[in-house]
Amino acid sequence: MKTDADSGRGAWILVGPTATGKTAVANELARRLGAEVLSADSMLVYRGMDVGTAKPTADELRGIVVHGIDLADPGEIFSVGAWLAAARAAFASAEARGRDMIVAGGTGLYVNALLRGLDAPAADPALRERLEALARDGGADALRERAERLCPGSTARLPDPGNPRRLIRLVERLSAGAAPGGAGLACRGRVVAGLSIAPAALAARIAARVEAMLEGGLLDEVARLRADRPGFSATAGMGIGYAEAAAVLDGVMTREAAAERIAARTRQLAKRQRTWFRTQLDVDWTDGPADAADVARAADGVLEIWKRHGKTPVAV
Repeated sequence: MKTDADSGRGAWILVGPTATGKTAVANELARRLGAEVLSADSMLVYRGMDVGTAKPTADELRGIVVHGIDLADPGEIFSVGAWLAAARAAFASAEARGRDMIVAGGTGLYVNALLRGLDAPAADPALRERLEALARDGGADALRERAERLCPGSTARLPDPGNPRRLIRLVERLSAGAAPGGAGLACRGRVVAGLSIAPAALAARIAARVEAMLEGGLLDEVARLRADRPGFSATAGMGIGYAEAAAVLDGVMTREAAAERIAARTRQLAKRQRTWFRTQLDVDWTDGPADAADVARAADGVLEIWKRHGKTPVAV
């Protein structure tokens, strides 16, 4: 599997909790920059799951090449590895057209895989030999210096930063483009842009979005999906709102109770996403758009972040 160490690819990345305006801002920036967009949202991959996932409409996407949407049937399990393969193809496609890629989404596992790859790299015997020689000649200090050059702050996260064996393995991981701690923090210094909205304002926006989904045909969408297949896959079934809509159709939940539960689950998701991005990535935050008229202002903020930090290396 290729990592950023040998792919040389980079992307403009935009993350944030659900309902913070990522899609609108990414589309605005794609038009400005002549770039393409890769969705990093685990629910937008499913065909036919449109209303309940707030999938962008054809009008919203007019004139933009968008990848990562409508990749699988809701009856299929869709893995992080499958998304990463689609991402790799998307980058190759954009490169063939001479265009940059904007990656926008709230699924941390997708973003993490894009930045780090999926698997821990195997040890490189030649590199191991060089590092062991470095340890003999310069001790732990020389190894720490090498690791810090590759990823500032990485050695501070080791449980025993004076242990040469741990330092050697850390340098091996960093040299291969992986994160410093396996499933832990991604490498600080790989900065991405993020959209943030105050919790109270976000809760109000989520409530309005849920009402718009119910008014916009969520129940009909779920009825069609259930009629076309025996059930949802384990991954598609995680989509918030679909179980609640099914319960309304089955007469075991009122519309009002469903709306309350969907909004509550969405707020919980936003909180988890916010925590994940603040602890697992190096995010430079800016305020998300307050409304449609504010999208251009939010896009300006994201563009300034990208100008400060440049593209983020990716592992595809």
